[in-house]
Amino acid sequence: MPRQPARVLVVEDDEDLRVAVTAELTAADLRVEAAGDLAGATAALDGADPDCVVFDRMLPDGDAIGYVHRRRQSGWAVPVLFLTARDTVHDRIAGFEHGGDDYLVKPFAAAELAARVLALCRRSGGGRPSVLRHSDLELDCARREVRRGGTLLTVSGKEFAVLEYLMARPDGVVRRDELIEHCWDSSSDPMSNVVDVVVRRLRRKLGEPELVHTVRGVGYRMAP
Repeated sequence: MPRQPARVLVVEDDEDLRVAVTAELTAADLRVEAAGDLAGATAALDGADPDCVVFDRMLPDGDAIGYVHRRRQSGWAVPVLFLTARDTVHDRIAGFEHGGDDYLVKPFAAAELAARVLALCRRSGGGRPSVLRHSDLELDCARREVRRGGTLLTVSGKEFAVLEYLMARPDGVVRRDELIEHCWDSSSDPMSNVVDVVVRRLRRKLGEPELVHTVRGVGYRMAP
């Protein structure tokens, strides 16, 4: 049976932009649902989770960053891309720290948006075991949940993607550039410290004893 196209929710209050983004993503063979505010996003997300959500940051009923942060705290791990006119380093960092997986500044090229959304969707699907386990750590790919010792942990979509990739290769060393290739979009700089930042956050959230080990000069591996 052919695989169903990935599902994307677009939350944008500017009707012209919402229509344009929906058309571009539909042309990229994605199933697109749209909403104009956070209330509409909640109604859409009350059903089955999509493979990715595109949020305009400033919406009529609030800042999407706070909304995503609150959902992350309950274990929600759907990949999120923020659209915004805010282009300072502080704004971009805030987007990632509050649960965003990608950040695109307006105005943007529609083709770039589609490429970034497709990259996020690829991390949500694919043939993989429904549950990965390592020691007392459990990662549920279908529910996109992480538990350690039975306790549900709050992780971002990026942290989930990195942990999933490492847990799927428990006996090998995963190179930093390999994580960049599979967990970030093609525009990411393999010499940047984005991987280190995400791994540090993961270690803090996973707690002790440490499960993600650094292989100096190479990359990372799950603890033996």
